[in-house]
Amino acid sequence: MFVHVVQAGESLFSVSHAYQISIEQLSRVNGFDGTNIVPGQALLIPRYTYIVQPGDSLYRISRKAYVTVQQLRNANPGINETDLTPGRSIRIPYTSNYLAGTLEFYVVRSPEEDVQLINQFAPYSSSISIFEYHFASNGEIVNDLNDLTAIETTWRNHVTPIATITNISSQGFDPDLTHQVLNNPTTRRNLINNIYFLVSRKGYGGVNIDFERVRAEDRDIFTGFLRELRDRLRQGRFVITISVPAKTSDDVPWLRGYDYGGIGAVVDFMFIMAYDWHYGGSEPGPVAPITEIRRTIEFSLTRVPERKIIIGVPLYGYDWIVPHRPGTIARGISNQEAILRAMRYQSPVQYSEEYQSPFFRYTDSQGVNHEVWFEDVRSMSTKMVLVREYNLQAIGAWQLSLGFTPGVWLLRKFFTIRKI
Repeated sequence: MFVHVVQAGESLFSVSHAYQISIEQLSRVNGFDGTNIVPGQALLIPRYTYIVQPGDSLYRISRKAYVTVQQLRNANPGINETDLTPGRSIRIPYTSNYLAGTLEFYVVRSPEEDVQLINQFAPYSSSISIFEYHFASNGEIVNDLNDLTAIETTWRNHVTPIATITNISSQGFDPDLTHQVLNNPTTRRNLINNIYFLVSRKGYGGVNIDFERVRAEDRDIFTGFLRELRDRLRQGRFVITISVPAKTSDDVPWLRGYDYGGIGAVVDFMFIMAYDWHYGGSEPGPVAPITEIRRTIEFSLTRVPERKIIIGVPLYGYDWIVPHRPGTIARGISNQEAILRAMRYQSPVQYSEEYQSPFFRYTDSQGVNHEVWFEDVRSMSTKMVLVREYNLQAIGAWQLSLGFTPGVWLLRKFFTIRKI
């Protein structure tokens, strides 16, 4: 597989003709119905044979295929770089020999929709964390989910269903609730027991702890809670995973509540939420810039075993009104909807080489200017390459119901997914 970036004057027909692939397959793999592609749009070409184009070099082809020049040479013995005649076939080497375990989040909807979506994504998943359960100040689980169909469907597809436990209250992610429960031995023990009973009763394979905005003063008690929970869950052979904010150092005041080293020593897997460097309340910019993700990985590796780390990527971006005014909130938008919006408004897609992130600008029907940053097959491929480069456990995503049609093809290109 390789990526083609649409050039000015190209059409879906000319791209399909150039690479000898049908328009129908191009549209299906990339998740759109129309043919009005735009310059700068990245298309995933689901072929392992590349048709040489005018002006190509081995280096240029390797960049499109996210492989090295040497890998291309190895896959094409005797190839002469000075004889890359347009129309010649070049074999793209397989790079799916990296065994990885993925963790994706899923928000339950209806049983019918749960079956459809989980069946769709399960072949490319190791575990699916179902969102979300809440707890009260006494340590009781206070809500229930209509999740039995989702759990059964997940197991049936040889994927481990995980229960997501959050510190969400009516105030959103609630550090006061976390502080109150964890610092009281009785309520902490009650919460641990209730999590164990929930997992056992519902038939989950483990938990994901998604406590956000943990205070610096609760750093040690939070790690201690995870250790106690792990010991309890081991009685039922359940796994424990955690979602943590991305950190590039221990000096960020609002992230000191997360002791990467202590947490990494306790949990089975750590899902790093490597996104929202720019978010709805910020100025426009890349949501998951590769520069910051690389720094996060390198910091994490000084404290956490590499094969416990899962890099979480966003299946969404944001649509800002520009010029940006402080206090305004941008709308979240799925990656799939972002590219459809660029096609709808015929807005060329630009790409930041520094951040490895796509973006575009458009003017809506009311004359309002917008700027959209999102993820495409280029930026996702770059993140998957990082997983392999640093020998991490896997990649994960928030969250499946947002959809990202070419994502499953990329997973097949870069990884062999570990199944239970």
